[in-house]
Amino acid sequence: MASQITENHREGAQVYHGAEICKQKSRELLEEISLPKGLLPLNDIVEFGYDRSTGFVWVKQKSAIKHHFAKIGKTVSYGTEVTAIVESRRMKRLTGVKSRELLIWVTVNEIYVDDPSSGKITFGTPTGISRSFPASAFEGDDVKNDGK
Repeated sequence: MASQITENHREGAQVYHGAEICKQKSRELLEEISLPKGLLPLNDIVEFGYDRSTGFVWVKQKSAIKHHFAKIGKTVSYGTEVTAIVESRRMKRLTGVKSRELLIWVTVNEIYVDDPSSGKITFGTPTGISRSFPASAFEGDDVKNDGK
C-alpha cells in the first residue's frame, strides 16, 4: 500500500538514491521542519523522496531495523518503507514505524512538538494514545541499530 502511495507522489518530488545522500537529506528535512535530527536513525537507505507541494516524504531502506533510544529506554522498529506527511514540527499519517511497549509493538502514526519551549516531543498512535519524551533523547547517533 505504501509503495503505491509513494508512486503517486513521485512526479514533482525530489528523489535521491544512495545511503549517504539519503541520510543527509533525511536529516536536513527533520531540521527544516524543526524535529530532532535523530528521529530517523536509518543507515541503509536506498531512496529518499520529498514532494514539497504535498508534504509527502518517503524513505526506503534495504531491510527493516530496530533502534534502541537509550535515553528513554525505548526500542523502535522502522520498516523497509517509512512514509509521512510533514509540516512544521509535525509528521502525520506516518507509516512504517512501531514502538515496543511492554511485550507488544504499537504503531506510531504521528510525531509532533506542540510547544518548542517545553523541550518535549509527542508520539501518537491510531488509538489516540500518546506519550511525550524529552526531544533531546532523539538528537544524537549514540546508539547502534539492532538490525532485524
